[in-house]
Amino acid sequence: MKFSTFLFPDSRDPAKDGAVIDETVREAVLADRLGADVVWLAEHHFDGIAVYGDPMVLAGALATALPRAALGFAVIQTALHHPIRLAEQMALLDHLMKGKLIVGLGRGSSFNIYDYQGFGIDHHEAQARLDEAEAIMVKAWTEGDFDHHGRFWQVQVPMLRPQPYTRPHPLVIRGSSTDASLVEMARQGKPWMMNVQSLETTAKRVDLYRQTMLEAGFGEAAVAANLKASWVWRNFYLAENDDEAARIGIPAFEEMTATRAEMRNRYAAMGQRIVPRDDLPGARKARGEGLVHGAPARVAEDVAAIDRLGIGGIIGTFRLGPMPHEVAAASLTLFLERVAPQFRG
Repeated sequence: MKFSTFLFPDSRDPAKDGAVIDETVREAVLADRLGADVVWLAEHHFDGIAVYGDPMVLAGALATALPRAALGFAVIQTALHHPIRLAEQMALLDHLMKGKLIVGLGRGSSFNIYDYQGFGIDHHEAQARLDEAEAIMVKAWTEGDFDHHGRFWQVQVPMLRPQPYTRPHPLVIRGSSTDASLVEMARQGKPWMMNVQSLETTAKRVDLYRQTMLEAGFGEAAVAANLKASWVWRNFYLAENDDEAARIGIPAFEEMTATRAEMRNRYAAMGQRIVPRDDLPGARKARGEGLVHGAPARVAEDVAAIDRLGIGGIIGTFRLGPMPHEVAAASLTLFLERVAPQFRG
């Protein structure tokens, strides 16, 4: 399996944003030193739950600070970006990372309407913008001059410079938060990144994905290869014993979920919200499902259950909400030194 850290730093105090950003860079460097396969970046705006806001700028800094780990996005809120600018940025990062880049694309926030309002984007257009933008990016990476006349963008591109380091283009993978999006990935024969789910829900969705791929004409070998290239997201807290992990990890996780809902609920009270969808998971709110916690031996049992599903990688969040950097770093260290080696190779 592959293991990673997901840089998702929460800052409740705008005056401390700079300090938290500095600590986030330190977490990335630590993860790289300890052998993490990937360092992942998120994209959220205006509420401090991923305080750096612009993952492209942070990625440029990390590209020269991570000699070993790959760099990935989980995910770029594609509806908020011009696809040519995004293709250009990804091509440059691909060169800086010498091909160790994972371009994770998603429709955007499923919950936070202010992410769209702040950029003047209608959230109802998010999926269509994602589909059109990805098609334009692939053209820009793989063709010379081209024209595109679509619903959202009309462009005439002489040639994208620089061309990507990876040919024909960097690895592109989409986030999946619903059964419908997972089914679409299966029909296209593409791997995916799954948001936080219980093990039971993850297993059901893997079965759905496998069955859909087989019905679409893919063989078992293709299914296995795609699962190996896919990722699931989990929140972790590790300590030397189970009781200590529960004592520290559970309150931090519960505060994290509460603060992530704070601004969304404030906007909802004003009648400004994205209508919740029935198929969105509730795992983020459930203590036993949203957080994997315990001593390394107990956490290894949970990782083994994911491994048995055939999934190739875990996107791990270790800094939970208000948790101090040093506490999160100790948890990350335990995971990468005492859990991850059991599943490598």
